[in-house]
Amino acid sequence: MVLYRRTRHGLEVLLVHPGGPFWARRDFGAWSIPKGEPRAGEDLLAAAVRELGEETGFPIAGPLRSLGSIRQRGGKQVHAWAAESDVDPAALCSNTFTMEWPPRSGRRRAFPEADRAAWFELDEARRRINPGQAPLLDVLAAAVGTQPAASS
Repeated sequence: MVLYRRTRHGLEVLLVHPGGPFWARRDFGAWSIPKGEPRAGEDLLAAAVRELGEETGFPIAGPLRSLGSIRQRGGKQVHAWAAESDVDPAALCSNTFTMEWPPRSGRRRAFPEADRAAWFELDEARRRINPGQAPLLDVLAAAVGTQPAASS
C-alpha cells in the first residue's frame, strides 16, 4: 500500500524501513512500501489493507487507487494500491517476527517488521526504495500528479 500526501513541496510517499539485524545498517535501496503475502484465498486488496495495518498500525481513510503490479528482482510479485493520507511516522506500530540471533546461538529474538517510517519527496523516495518497487512511484505520480498542495 502506498500512502501519499501533497505538501507545499509536492507529492510525498510514506516508506517503511525493514526491521531486524540484516537491514540495520542498510538505507538506500532498502526502504519499501508496506506490503506482504496474501493468505490462502484472501483478496489482494484485502491483503494490502491488512498488511498496512500489521506493518504500520495506520488506518486507511478515503478511496484506494490501483497502481497495478510489479515483479521484484527476486521474483516476488507486488500488487499495490495508493491512498491519500497524512499519518505521523513517529506513531509507527509494527508487528514483530522472531528469528535466531545471533546466528547459531540457539537464542530467538523478536524484531519489528518495520523499524521506522518516513515521508519522502519522490526524488528521495526513488533513492531509498527497493529498486524493484520504484516503478510504483512513477505510476503513482502519473495517476495523481506531482503538483504542490494548494495554499489556503
